[in-house]
Amino acid sequence: MGEENKACKRRRYRMEFIDCFNRKIELSDVRWDHIIETHPEIKKLKKELEGALIEPELIRRSVYNQKVILFYRHYKHIYEGKYMCVVVRLDEKSIVTAYITDRIKSGDVIWKKN
Repeated sequence: MGEENKACKRRRYRMEFIDCFNRKIELSDVRWDHIIETHPEIKKLKKELEGALIEPELIRRSVYNQKVILFYRHYKHIYEGKYMCVVVRLDEKSIVTAYITDRIKSGDVIWKKN
């Protein structure tokens, strides 16, 4: 496969979501494959991933990259109470990764549910 075909493949998108600010957020095949390889439990939690984008409880800016924000939503049914964290790169409007956690990372609060 030539370089041009590889680049085209990397740009194909598997899913699109709308976040709580009405922005279209994309999830590429490449990133989805990375997520389910690194965090296989996410494969069965697509609905929760989308829920974290649509109705987050907290959104923080990454301390490592100002263009990255983290959406958090707590789910009681995930491992008896854990957060879904969806990491989004704003300048690309794309999901970088998603994972389950029991702790919210540090960083400036962008938005918090009342």
